[in-house]
Amino acid sequence: MEPATALIFCRLVHYASTMFLWGAFAYLTLLVPKTLALDTGRRLHAARVAAILLALTSTFLALPLQAGAIGQGWSDAANLTTIRDVLFETSVGHSWLFQAATALLLIPALFLPVHKAHAVAAAASGLLLMSLALTGHAAMQEGWAGVAHQINDMAHVLAGGAWIGALVPVMLVLGKLYQPTLHASAQLALMRFSTAGHIAVALVIASGIVNTLLILGHIPADLSSPYQFLLLTKIVLVILLTALAIINRYVFVPRMRFDEASAVQAIWYGTLVEIVLGIAVLGLVAWFGMLEPA
Repeated sequence: MEPATALIFCRLVHYASTMFLWGAFAYLTLLVPKTLALDTGRRLHAARVAAILLALTSTFLALPLQAGAIGQGWSDAANLTTIRDVLFETSVGHSWLFQAATALLLIPALFLPVHKAHAVAAAASGLLLMSLALTGHAAMQEGWAGVAHQINDMAHVLAGGAWIGALVPVMLVLGKLYQPTLHASAQLALMRFSTAGHIAVALVIASGIVNTLLILGHIPADLSSPYQFLLLTKIVLVILLTALAIINRYVFVPRMRFDEASAVQAIWYGTLVEIVLGIAVLGLVAWFGMLEPA
């Protein structure tokens, strides 16, 4: 495996762990009633710790892997001089410094009490996601166009993370509908997710269209271009994700009034498929984000 391939997997791990932390714990902090949020947060304790460690590890592995991808392979990935040159003499290295500092803000969430850990994890991971816009294709543009592109990228990753990351606690909240003491809280949490989800999905689609036009100037249609092929595949998967979200909200949620058990089961499986598709989307982004847009 070459450093460039390893960097793709590193980026996927980073995106997935950071988006989970942002979406899941922003949802628990802002939209879920406190008792249910604490209960769900405790069940996600191991996942929170693992995601923080993965986000930190992937952040600090990215720099040597980037050095190897830019240079002559694994020898440069382990060469301190090459790593130093990438760090201090490239825009990628300058952006990495900010990302590393932001990633360190996640560490207190490993030790704080549950309710405080949720808020810290959400805030720090949100900043870490926003810092991703400092690199990549958005950073290639200069002036106000570059600033607008980076702001659009920030909106895109925050909205996408809020949608995909929150799906994990949503699956746990669905199970609480069968507990009389938490039924009302679970219903409220799911209704709030539905409302916020509409906004997140709309932002993902709108910012994705803007991003595509800013980079390519047109809808990807040249399947001979690896970048355009992968981008088009991502668009198709996002369409499928959106369709699943619509089916869950407007087909199965109304069905809960007269057949709650089967409707909740259908929503649970639909949400699981959304998570799988979301990970596939992140894998594509990690891949084509390293390609020259053409």
